[in-house]
Amino acid sequence: MDGAPVDLSFKCINRLADALAEEPSCGLRPVKRNAEGKYLSRSLRLSNNSISGLNDLQMTLSHFLAQPSQLAWLDLSFNKISHIDQVLCELHELRVLYLHGNCIFILSEVDRLGALPHLHTLTLHGNDIETNKGYRNHVVSALPHLKMMDFSGVTRQERVLANVWHHSSNRSRSSKDTLH
Repeated sequence: MDGAPVDLSFKCINRLADALAEEPSCGLRPVKRNAEGKYLSRSLRLSNNSISGLNDLQMTLSHFLAQPSQLAWLDLSFNKISHIDQVLCELHELRVLYLHGNCIFILSEVDRLGALPHLHTLTLHGNDIETNKGYRNHVVSALPHLKMMDFSGVTRQERVLANVWHHSSNRSRSSKDTLH
């Protein structure tokens, strides 16, 4: 079941519904199919397209994958995604999520990914949120199971410092609120 990824990268896909008409690229390892013609894979590549919304993600997963609920690795890098859609939080087996090179600009949206209990690898560099002060600290404190962020390991010390940063920034925010 953990075969090669279903690769829909570089297909000029604008909407996920458009992906249904595409044939995945053949990689070095062929992706096996079941009797219904669905792929026996837990990985999906949709990178380097022009996808801006994830409305049809579940439909796309069901179309291509034999067990869509078992998706563990999703590459949405280098698209035009501007929000971390709630549909991503429904992928409870997701372990690796690539979102680098998109247009995500609201840092607090990363907090939604805390609903993914197995997520251990995340990329967000190349998004507007990267320019926020405390970007990495925020992500590391919001996602306690993260082991890799932006292709760099999350250390125990970094996690401790991120939690300290998180608590101090919350304290300063709440003290500003009481002044107004």
